[in-house]
Amino acid sequence: MKTPSYRLVLASKSPRRQQLLSELGVEFVVRTKDVPEDYPDELPKTEIARYLAERKARAHQPELAQEEVVLTSDTTVVLDNRLLEKAADADEARSMLQALSGRTHQVITGVCLAGPNRLESFDDTTEVTFRGLTSQEIDYYINTFQPFDKAGAYGIQEWIGMIGVERMVGSYFTVMGLPTHRVYTAIQNWL
Repeated sequence: MKTPSYRLVLASKSPRRQQLLSELGVEFVVRTKDVPEDYPDELPKTEIARYLAERKARAHQPELAQEEVVLTSDTTVVLDNRLLEKAADADEARSMLQALSGRTHQVITGVCLAGPNRLESFDDTTEVTFRGLTSQEIDYYINTFQPFDKAGAYGIQEWIGMIGVERMVGSYFTVMGLPTHRVYTAIQNWL
């Protein structure tokens, strides 16, 4: 791996994204700020993750030093053209997991790299199929793991992913929140 000629700033509070970037062998600092996660109603569901990643990067751009590049990311879950965002409570999480049970959905992670005067973004999609989940399994997962900070009310790396995911087409890491194979290439190619 070549050493970048810039300092990478990860703009994410997500411990999963921090862990994945660390495991790529990339040096970075974490710098976060609250950025509204709303989007235009007419935006296609499959473009929201990339839009939000770009919005987060633009919020950081004015504060970047010349040698800094910020990495932002956002993950969405789409089922039948319906966006499943973060669950507000246990009832909403239960409703989402029941909707995902026995079905295939898309997990889309948008990523943006931005310097003071440059911005590049991409997204990566993985199709995930859950087997039919019982009410007891769903309740156990919600009560034990409290998945309220996750799109679609689940983390694939947690118990529900271990027992419920039957099939995946695409990257496991995209579902975790950072398509590492594409991020690695993008970081290496950033000049």
